[in-house]
Amino acid sequence: MQTTKFREARLPWYTIYPAVSEFSGAVGAEAYEEWLRNLPADDPVSLYLHVPFCRSACWYCGFPTTITRRDAPILNYLAALRDEIRLVSERVPKTLPVSDIHFGGGTPSLIGPAEFLALMEFLRCRFAISKTATVAIEIDPRTLTPEMAEGLGAAGVNRASLGVQSFDPIVQKAINRIQSEAQTSAAVEVLRRHRVSRINFDLIYGLPRQTVESCVETVRAAVAMRPDRLALFGYSHIPSQVKNQRLIEAEFLPDSAARAEQYAAVAVTLIAAGYRQIGLDHFALPDDELALAQETGRLRRNSLGYSADTCRTLIGFGASAIGRIGQGYVQNEVTRDSYIQHIAAGRLATSKGHRLTDDDRVRAAIIERLMCDFEADVPAICVAHGSDPIRLRDSAERLAMLAKDGIVDIENGFVRVRREHRFGIRAVAAAFDVFRDGVMYIPQQLNAMQSTT
Repeated sequence: MQTTKFREARLPWYTIYPAVSEFSGAVGAEAYEEWLRNLPADDPVSLYLHVPFCRSACWYCGFPTTITRRDAPILNYLAALRDEIRLVSERVPKTLPVSDIHFGGGTPSLIGPAEFLALMEFLRCRFAISKTATVAIEIDPRTLTPEMAEGLGAAGVNRASLGVQSFDPIVQKAINRIQSEAQTSAAVEVLRRHRVSRINFDLIYGLPRQTVESCVETVRAAVAMRPDRLALFGYSHIPSQVKNQRLIEAEFLPDSAARAEQYAAVAVTLIAAGYRQIGLDHFALPDDELALAQETGRLRRNSLGYSADTCRTLIGFGASAIGRIGQGYVQNEVTRDSYIQHIAAGRLATSKGHRLTDDDRVRAAIIERLMCDFEADVPAICVAHGSDPIRLRDSAERLAMLAKDGIVDIENGFVRVRREHRFGIRAVAAAFDVFRDGVMYIPQQLNAMQSTT
């Protein structure tokens, strides 16, 4: 059987388009200031606050974090974070309304209760936070204290995302993250007791020494705690770029076929437990916001993954934080020290970004619908953006090859990914990515695409 072949390349997760790899220094603090000043004054915005600290290193993690046993570095960083919030709020037209706030990391729950309450109060002084706003935070159950859970509830946090990854002690040892079911269950209980009622779990497959059986056992234990949604991510082993991954025993990593089997087993188990599959890697109870957004065609994809957030503007705070404004994307300095230096000097810490073109916007809209719905009405999206579909001629050629290999069906420009190939949705999205020629793949092994970053 003749197979479609693209130039070999790593694929983005297509949380945003263009990907961060296309950002450049051509967009910096000056452009960001201009974009902030021209924000629509009455449009709700989302806020993302990045807190890059952990108590210990998980060997699988590819996020830039600082390992600290002391609170002093966290407190110093919080001072810079407050200064950045002030700098940004002084540059927008008026007090902006906010409908979504997300604290990511790292482990933002390492902020002490008093400090977190003070930070939320500062945000409320600088922004008009809706009483119904979603306020979410990422949590390591191993370090969550009852006092912090109480503080989160008092501060108005109503959603928590708990890192679980795997409950298999053999896998936990292989990734340097020892976390019992009891610790996780206790964290869920104390959060719910303090009105942090919406709970997410993060799981990972493709880890060293992981098996289909251990993945299913982990899911069954997780489901017993009844989180509202679960995210299921594939481990990406790139030790050349992520130093702590060099401590992982690569010879014990499952191969592509085993990874696909693990994913399928987890998906079947979650669906049987009453969860609905959302896009590529999320599962949610029927009454969760993601499931409702999917039902009504409002599911979105942003830098945090799948979301029901419909805000057009996302303002990012903290080292490496990404923001989305109508004109384009911006990213702060990645390293903590460089970020703090810029803020201390009284200037925004924007280091790079991307100014969106009309072509970027139409391609981004198509890719978002593919990633969310596994289908896209390409001509209709082009018309909505005032674009002629003929401008996507490069994509048409790639799609024709995908259709020839039975990956997609195309009818009058409407693209639908076949159910058995949804696992390889990123390869289909790449057909519309003008920054990439695509990726070499064999249709029978398309599931292996999940292993790239």
